[in-house]
Amino acid sequence: MNTKTLSDQHLLESCLDSQEVFSGRLLKVHADRVRLPDGQEAVREYIRHPGAVVMLAVLDNGKLLFERQFRYPVGQVFLELPAGKIDAGEPALDTARRELREETGYKAKHWRHLGTMHPCIGYADEHIEIFLAHGLSFIGPARDQGEFLEVIELSLSDAVLAVRDGDITDAKTITALFWAEKIYTGEWSLDG
Repeated sequence: MNTKTLSDQHLLESCLDSQEVFSGRLLKVHADRVRLPDGQEAVREYIRHPGAVVMLAVLDNGKLLFERQFRYPVGQVFLELPAGKIDAGEPALDTARRELREETGYKAKHWRHLGTMHPCIGYADEHIEIFLAHGLSFIGPARDQGEFLEVIELSLSDAVLAVRDGDITDAKTITALFWAEKIYTGEWSLDG
């Protein structure tokens, strides 16, 4: 099915009024009054997020770089791929380069944008850009103040098993690993 040929007009909602109800350092919460496709009105509450990147950083030994990090909202340590928030006006590739260096201490010679994911479309406009990085060399981490994490290496097969076993539950990591698996098996070409 080619979804790009389908018309969306019968599904669209239009904004009648938008109100920012909270503005924090990272997130902004909005409550919009919208017109529904049937002419009725409704309220849509959602979070504005600046966007982020996630990196499949491949070492010369074929393993991927991962991080173990405590995530306060959920109250537990997560196993995830390196990632970070896009700063205002910063190109996503620059964010990926910066975050890989800051968090893992590595820089990469070769970068490839793989795709975009939207992790929580029901309540946020966040988008996460997925990058493949290889030709890595270690130059030392430069972590943000208050950022504590542990960098580890995992093979793709071990990472996929960790998803199956419930040891990796982070959505951006699972999505990026899906891409990696398709690329590694040759099912998807990097040439498009």
